[in-house]
Amino acid sequence: MDIFRKKTVESMGENAGKLNRTLGALDLTALGVGAIIGTGIFVLTGVAAAVHAGPGLIFSFMIAAIACVLSAICYSEFASTVPVSGSAYAYSYVVFGEIIAWVLGWDLILEYGVASASVASGWSSYFIGLLDGFGIHLPAAISGAYDPSKGSFIDLPAVIIIYVVTYLLNKGVKEAARFNSIMVIVKLVIVLLFIGVGAFYVKPENWSPFLPFGISGVINGAATVFFAYIGFDAVATAAEEVKRPQRDLPIGIISSLAICTVLYIAVSLVLTGMVPYTQLNVGDPVAFALRFVNQNTLAGFISIGAIAGMTTVLLVMLFGMTRLLFAISRDGLLTKKLSKVNEKTQTPTQSTWVTGTLIALLAGFVPLNKLANLTSIGTLFAFTVVSFGIIALRKNKLGLKSGFKVPWVPFLPILSAAACFYLMLNLQLITWIGFLIWMAIGVLIYFIYGRKHSLLNNESNGK
Repeated sequence: MDIFRKKTVESMGENAGKLNRTLGALDLTALGVGAIIGTGIFVLTGVAAAVHAGPGLIFSFMIAAIACVLSAICYSEFASTVPVSGSAYAYSYVVFGEIIAWVLGWDLILEYGVASASVASGWSSYFIGLLDGFGIHLPAAISGAYDPSKGSFIDLPAVIIIYVVTYLLNKGVKEAARFNSIMVIVKLVIVLLFIGVGAFYVKPENWSPFLPFGISGVINGAATVFFAYIGFDAVATAAEEVKRPQRDLPIGIISSLAICTVLYIAVSLVLTGMVPYTQLNVGDPVAFALRFVNQNTLAGFISIGAIAGMTTVLLVMLFGMTRLLFAISRDGLLTKKLSKVNEKTQTPTQSTWVTGTLIALLAGFVPLNKLANLTSIGTLFAFTVVSFGIIALRKNKLGLKSGFKVPWVPFLPILSAAACFYLMLNLQLITWIGFLIWMAIGVLIYFIYGRKHSLLNNESNGK
């Protein structure tokens, strides 16, 4: 049963310390907002209103927020009591053992990888559209993933932005956090500008009927917009670089979710008040709403906000994946080269460049429209395991005594796991098949490489 061998929080603490603790609660909140507000607020709101919930979309966001907050509370306890890199992977190593930790780590590689590539592709689309607005037209051959029928062979803007963000991450986490904060301010200003201007064009008659698809439409809308909140879990991967993890991590995770929920609800209310919900099934609903009321100049600024928004999402997702690979490598389940830290910048250099290159290849050459839901199922699976992990953490009295504590255990963690698993069940069969194939590959890699090279295995054998 050596595949279920566990690490202790104390042993993880001994391995920790290679990365500089430079981040505070404000940095973490900015990282969370940077990860969450992106394509969700600029794209998903219109589709969800038109197809699922109508003006009742605000209730969809509230329900999705509740499901996310339940998971966020569970993440907060783990992040403050097991304050090391690796997020859900590290937590599982403590409460469930090595094989479950590896499976969850492999799952998170899928989540961060596909999400990063998808966001890079979305960034490229907005950037190309912005260039078109200035009369600059990129050749089709370098404007999209490989698709001979469209004459496209590589999505060059997506590749370039990934390498720019990778370079920035390699300069140091504080520098990356500073850039992220600037971009977060830009997109928050754009979102608040839309709310402030759009409020003057709201017509209350557009809110009638408020629930055109009934309660079931609101629930379906919640399942759809849940994925607009994905990203806050990446904040937990920064645990080893936080000055006061027991205090700052819960603040960063929960406050970023609260800020984004308020903004999502406000945008939804203004959006459906400006434009009849039946007309919102477009790719750029926020910009469309402004054009609808002849605010064309402001609509152009929305594109800049969307680009800034997706840049921060990409930065946080790539950051999360680099720290995940660093943690897995440090435990010996992947090659040790990925956990080498640059003495000057105190960043895992090889992990960062390997991550950037893999994501650049994926975004540059692979059409991602059919892979996007893999991000959703990977995230929900991680949330479910983390929720159950809180029960195991308390039962076995693991973790540090200080730090944030989930209330009403085991009721709240069970409710969190049930909500996430219910949303998993609403995903398409093809998504489940892809997810299970990915997991099977991961288990194979563990038994071929990870089990033998595991740090715990070497320690038990006296190596």
